[in-house]
Amino acid sequence: MEAVIDNNKYCNSLTEYSRLKTREVFIGDVPLGSDNPIRIQSMTTTDTMDTIATVEQSIRIIEVGGDYVRITAPSINEAKNLENIKKELRARGYKAPLIADIHFTPNAAELAARIVEKVRVNPGNYADKKKFQIYNYTDDLYNQELDRIREKFTPLVKICKEYGTAMRIGTNHGSLSDRIMSRYGDTPLGMVESALEFLRICEDENYHNIVLSMKASNPQVMIQAYRLLIIKMRAEGMNYPLHLGVTEAGDGADGRIKSSLGIGTLLEDGIGDTIRVSLTEEPEFEIPVCKELVERYTGRKNSKEIQPLNKNLPLPYNPLEYKRRTSFSVEKTGSHNVPIVLLSPNQDSMQNHSYLKQAGYSYDAGLDKWNIADIAPDYIYLGENDIPYELPGTLKKIFNYSFWNNCKDTENTFPLFNLHEYLEAPEKSRRLNFLQLTTDDVYFGDLDFLRNETKCVIVLTSSNENYFADIRRAFIELINRAITLPVVIRRNYENISDDNLVLYSATDMGGLLIDGFGDGIWIESASPIEIQTQTSFGILQAARARISKTEYISCPSCGRTLFDLQETTAKIRARTNHLKGVKIAIMGCIVNGPGEMADADYGYVGSGVGKITLYKGKDVVKRSIDTEIAVDELINLIRDNGDWKDVEN
Repeated sequence: MEAVIDNNKYCNSLTEYSRLKTREVFIGDVPLGSDNPIRIQSMTTTDTMDTIATVEQSIRIIEVGGDYVRITAPSINEAKNLENIKKELRARGYKAPLIADIHFTPNAAELAARIVEKVRVNPGNYADKKKFQIYNYTDDLYNQELDRIREKFTPLVKICKEYGTAMRIGTNHGSLSDRIMSRYGDTPLGMVESALEFLRICEDENYHNIVLSMKASNPQVMIQAYRLLIIKMRAEGMNYPLHLGVTEAGDGADGRIKSSLGIGTLLEDGIGDTIRVSLTEEPEFEIPVCKELVERYTGRKNSKEIQPLNKNLPLPYNPLEYKRRTSFSVEKTGSHNVPIVLLSPNQDSMQNHSYLKQAGYSYDAGLDKWNIADIAPDYIYLGENDIPYELPGTLKKIFNYSFWNNCKDTENTFPLFNLHEYLEAPEKSRRLNFLQLTTDDVYFGDLDFLRNETKCVIVLTSSNENYFADIRRAFIELINRAITLPVVIRRNYENISDDNLVLYSATDMGGLLIDGFGDGIWIESASPIEIQTQTSFGILQAARARISKTEYISCPSCGRTLFDLQETTAKIRARTNHLKGVKIAIMGCIVNGPGEMADADYGYVGSGVGKITLYKGKDVVKRSIDTEIAVDELINLIRDNGDWKDVEN
């Protein structure tokens, strides 16, 4: 791809919070885009044919703050029943707009568009097909395919226009058609072009009540696709509102981290008009997470001006491609080493080594041995206090410079300097020194001497409310000044709940990692050290920067789901969560399953009532397995392919 050198191409500014202005689209009586609030929504998981169950779940979504409710309509029968659901909701006094979720079935979409306020169609499977086959299209053949799609899609466009129904053209990374894959590959560009093909048909019909989305289970792909979509739309004079979401994010903290990383990174740049957090949980649990993410930007101001970009210099990185910032290695930090994790433990609790068990280090007194988990920090910051016991060799101590300078062991402990101390210090560590810099130090300090330092790691901090943008701007400055020392990103979260620590730090630090910035992260808060540790490693995993555990790609369930997703996900997680680096997809149906599993090692997909199909990558291995034995069969499949390890006692 062509490097982006104008930061105004995909957002208003890289240094000021400014919401991207899009056109207003009416979803019933609740408009989105333009100057309207960022809208939040969820999707029912009930059988759409069960009117009362769907109505009651919709009410729970609405009452916790959902602006819209999405309901699956996989066939004409479910589409017809949307009328009963809507009638019952209105009779009970609930007026939230309804959205019909459509895959594969144009006739269901055309009926639903006459009933509900919005329909969602997926370009990858509305009029296209996916059999994982690559075709060599000439331009003439490709244009013939576009004519075929136009013929199938135009009737829905005309109905939506006649009835005042809105439409979301929702591309999913996991269900790009063979046609798109053949021409553009499995890329963000393919996702964008898939949507634009349908969007151009709408514009030809003078229909503009449209919302767009670019969903993926990989936040990096998702972020790059939205950025590219905005650039492409601007080139064609379009400004349609955007629905944000990371699909198949999973459950618990991992699902929240992955969603926050993808959605929050875009919100930071003022991108997004409506969001959904796709968790493998009850849908009403998604809404509070959405609200916390959105409220962070309600009334967001630029509390302190960030140093403007030099307009005479090109942007020294490409926001549309991942490339890690160039640095060299200092004590296994930087260069091609995985990012490190630093923690600030509770000083009083640290006096007993049992406290470190929460951070992945457990001491066996009988054997005089430390057991170290895959999720365990690399450094702990002790400030002005030492501890009365030896640590394992994989966990290093950091002290303030003044304290370190008087330590007996200056060989295996490391100092943290501020800029003045570093410049004036008569002695430094021969192995590793941490130099804490504020963003102002980077913008205005004389840091040219750092080009000659070889035993230093920068710790970069900011107190700006717009932390993400400020730190990003500082990285741009370091690159422009040819300073290639490794950089650890540090932020202190004061007066924040454990839940919000997970959401906010995933946005702040994960988004930077996605752009290739950061050789380590350092989260500080009053939360338990276990939460700090799990969150740090969860962010690195979601950003694909450091893999430390099994990754689960599990859909949030809907009326198409053919088994209990929450229960099944818990069973699979309980038996496989020790398989570091293995990616397992758990899908309720085949709508996005095969495509999303192209990014997973193994797939467990509902293929019929009480039946499961197992995949290795994108290939079917076993069909129609009874659900009672399907988890065991999944384990056997993992064993047969050499990825199984027994749990260590």
